[in-house]
Amino acid sequence: MVPLNYYLILSAVIFSIGVIGVLVRRNLIVVLMSIELMLNAVNLTFIAFSRYLGAMAGQVTVFFVMAVAAAEAVIGLAIIISVFRHRQSLDPQEMQLLKW
Repeated sequence: MVPLNYYLILSAVIFSIGVIGVLVRRNLIVVLMSIELMLNAVNLTFIAFSRYLGAMAGQVTVFFVMAVAAAEAVIGLAIIISVFRHRQSLDPQEMQLLKW
Protein backbone atom coordinates (compact mmCIF):
# COMPACT_ATOMS: atom_id res chain seq x y z
CA MET A 1 0.00 0.00 0.00
CA VAL A 2 1.30 3.44 -0.95
CA PRO A 3 1.76 5.74 2.06
CA LEU A 4 -0.36 8.88 2.42
CA ASN A 5 2.69 11.13 2.12
CA TYR A 6 3.28 10.08 -1.48
CA TYR A 7 -0.25 11.07 -2.47
CA LEU A 8 0.09 14.41 -0.72
CA ILE A 9 3.45 15.13 -2.33
CA LEU A 10 2.06 14.23 -5.76
CA SER A 11 -0.96 16.44 -5.12
CA ALA A 12 1.27 19.34 -4.07
CA VAL A 13 3.38 18.95 -7.21
CA ILE A 14 0.31 18.87 -9.46
CA PHE A 15 -1.18 21.88 -7.69
CA SER A 16 2.11 23.78 -8.04
CA ILE A 17 2.22 23.05 -11.75
CA GLY A 18 -1.32 24.41 -12.03
CA VAL A 19 -0.44 27.58 -10.12
CA ILE A 20 2.61 28.14 -12.32
CA GLY A 21 0.45 27.61 -15.40
CA VAL A 22 -2.04 30.23 -14.23
CA LEU A 23 0.63 32.76 -13.35
CA VAL A 24 3.03 32.31 -16.27
CA ARG A 25 1.00 31.41 -19.35
CA ARG A 26 -0.67 34.00 -21.55
CA ASN A 27 -3.20 31.79 -23.28
CA LEU A 28 -6.67 31.63 -21.73
CA ILE A 29 -7.19 27.97 -22.65
CA VAL A 30 -3.95 27.00 -20.92
CA VAL A 31 -4.98 29.05 -17.88
CA LEU A 32 -8.32 27.23 -17.80
CA MET A 33 -6.56 23.86 -18.08
CA SER A 34 -4.23 24.88 -15.25
CA ILE A 35 -7.22 25.66 -13.04
CA GLU A 36 -8.61 22.22 -13.84
CA LEU A 37 -5.24 20.73 -12.89
CA MET A 38 -5.41 22.47 -9.51
CA LEU A 39 -8.94 21.12 -8.94
CA ASN A 40 -7.74 17.60 -9.74
CA ALA A 41 -4.87 18.01 -7.27
CA VAL A 42 -7.38 18.90 -4.57
CA ASN A 43 -9.48 15.88 -5.60
CA LEU A 44 -6.44 13.65 -5.21
CA THR A 45 -5.91 15.01 -1.71
CA PHE A 46 -9.56 14.36 -0.80
CA ILE A 47 -9.35 10.80 -2.10
CA ALA A 48 -6.06 10.15 -0.30
CA PHE A 49 -7.41 11.36 3.03
CA SER A 50 -10.67 9.52 2.48
CA ARG A 51 -8.83 6.26 1.92
CA TYR A 52 -6.44 6.90 4.79
CA LEU A 53 -9.24 7.67 7.26
CA GLY A 54 -11.61 5.06 5.88
CA ALA A 55 -14.41 7.59 5.42
CA MET A 56 -16.57 8.12 2.35
CA ALA A 57 -17.03 11.87 2.83
CA GLY A 58 -13.93 12.71 0.79
CA GLN A 59 -15.05 10.63 -2.15
CA VAL A 60 -18.51 12.19 -2.11
CA THR A 61 -16.93 15.63 -2.02
CA VAL A 62 -14.83 14.72 -5.05
CA PHE A 63 -17.99 13.96 -7.03
CA PHE A 64 -19.34 17.43 -6.21
CA VAL A 65 -16.02 19.05 -7.11
CA MET A 66 -15.99 17.15 -10.41
CA ALA A 67 -19.51 18.37 -11.20
CA VAL A 68 -18.53 21.96 -10.42
CA ALA A 69 -15.34 21.56 -12.47
CA ALA A 70 -17.32 20.30 -15.46
CA ALA A 71 -19.70 23.26 -15.25
CA GLU A 72 -16.76 25.63 -14.82
CA ALA A 73 -15.04 24.18 -17.88
CA VAL A 74 -18.15 24.55 -20.03
CA ILE A 75 -18.78 28.14 -18.96
CA GLY A 76 -15.09 29.02 -19.21
CA LEU A 77 -14.79 27.62 -22.72
CA ALA A 78 -17.95 29.47 -23.78
CA ILE A 79 -16.49 32.73 -22.48
CA ILE A 80 -13.15 32.03 -24.18
CA ILE A 81 -14.85 31.30 -27.51
CA SER A 82 -16.88 34.50 -27.23
CA VAL A 83 -13.79 36.56 -26.41
CA PHE A 84 -11.87 34.98 -29.30
CA ARG A 85 -14.66 35.78 -31.75
CA HIS A 86 -14.59 39.46 -30.76
CA ARG A 87 -10.85 40.00 -30.22
CA GLN A 88 -9.22 37.33 -32.43
CA SER A 89 -6.77 36.71 -29.60
CA LEU A 90 -6.60 34.77 -26.34
CA ASP A 91 -4.02 36.97 -24.61
CA PRO A 92 -5.31 37.96 -21.14
CA GLN A 93 -3.39 41.24 -21.34
CA GLU A 94 -5.81 42.39 -24.04
CA MET A 95 -8.77 41.73 -21.75
CA GLN A 96 -8.02 44.92 -19.88
CA LEU A 97 -10.01 46.74 -22.52
CA LEU A 98 -13.18 45.35 -20.92
CA LYS A 99 -12.85 48.03 -18.25
CA TRP A 100 -14.95 51.17 -18.57
